[in-house]
Amino acid sequence: MVTTERGARLVTTAVPGIAASDLDSATLLRAWPGLVGVLRGLHELPAADCPFERTLGRMFRIAEDVVRRAAVIPEFLAEDQQGRPHPELLAELRAQLDERLDEERADLVVCHGDACLPNVMVDPGTLACTGLIDLGRLGTADRHADLALLRANARETWDGDDGAHAERLLPELYGHAIDPARLRFYHHLDPLTWS
Repeated sequence: MVTTERGARLVTTAVPGIAASDLDSATLLRAWPGLVGVLRGLHELPAADCPFERTLGRMFRIAEDVVRRAAVIPEFLAEDQQGRPHPELLAELRAQLDERLDEERADLVVCHGDACLPNVMVDPGTLACTGLIDLGRLGTADRHADLALLRANARETWDGDDGAHAERLLPELYGHAIDPARLRFYHHLDPLTWS
């Protein structure tokens, strides 16, 4: 990261490996500890030192704008959001906003911002996580914003019992309490922030 009087910018390099989205269910399950671990490591960075923010207040304003412009991308919506009026989806989230803002203030971390499988690179031989790419949404936020995306995106890959096994492993691998209500909130907010 480079910080000057004109602002901060993130300087990145190429990350070796393949995207985790290229893994089949069984292989993704073997790589799962590394994927969760790289998010945990990012979230353990000092949030106060991060010059970028993507806090809930900011992201909610983006969602309001996307919905107002009728620019929601339907295929990004969660299954239980499909076919419903977008203003109604936003209203449901708005009803939880004060509670979620309080939770975020108490638990602000450095987040990737788009922690889905195509943005997590792994070594195809060892399945060790080699890094993260597409950091355009990196900034301080509630850890559940990242965890919700990783979990939801991985669900598209799981076969058989792999998904249930990964879900059971998630809290232990992550090493921090995970709130299902917060996961659901961020899983439903994220699709409204893209256009």
